[in-house]
Amino acid sequence: MKYISVFIIALLFGFSGYSQTPQKVALEKKKVTIKWMTMEEALELSQRKGNQKKILVDIYTKWCKWCERMDQITFRHPQIAQYINENFYPVKFDAQQSQEIVYQEKSYGNVKSGKKRYHALAVELLRGKMSYPTIVFLDEDSNLIQSVAGFKSPRQFEKIATYFGSDFYRNTPWSKYQKVFKPILTDE
Repeated sequence: MKYISVFIIALLFGFSGYSQTPQKVALEKKKVTIKWMTMEEALELSQRKGNQKKILVDIYTKWCKWCERMDQITFRHPQIAQYINENFYPVKFDAQQSQEIVYQEKSYGNVKSGKKRYHALAVELLRGKMSYPTIVFLDEDSNLIQSVAGFKSPRQFEKIATYFGSDFYRNTPWSKYQKVFKPILTDE
């Protein structure tokens, strides 16, 4: 009886791996991660001929718990990571960093306001609505398309990222896109 119980448990664990799609298993084996870069690197790459992609900017702060959660859950999802790497230049941008950055021929740096500090480029990209995390989508010419505030699960993020990454935003209203969207994520 003891051996039968052990055999059944072993079978259950053995079959649980078959519920994953081959694509997901392959991505997990590769440990697909987002290839984050600096804003300067993304802007430089986007200016090269024949190599243009949109820029995805994750604006965060070190003290933001929802930012950490987005990193741990959404950005670690292998299919999300693969989609971002293929369709965007992904940027991690600390909204309180001190480094000077030139964006669209204007220099931005860290600003002190009372006891708080913030980066002027974060203010520019977020149109003054300082909320973390916020994902900013820039087009191939580095112009602001849209910013999306708040934590997004992998499923929520997939819908948003494909809307901008696959250029649906150019011709399809968001309300219509939500109705026809077909998710490809195998799990959350």
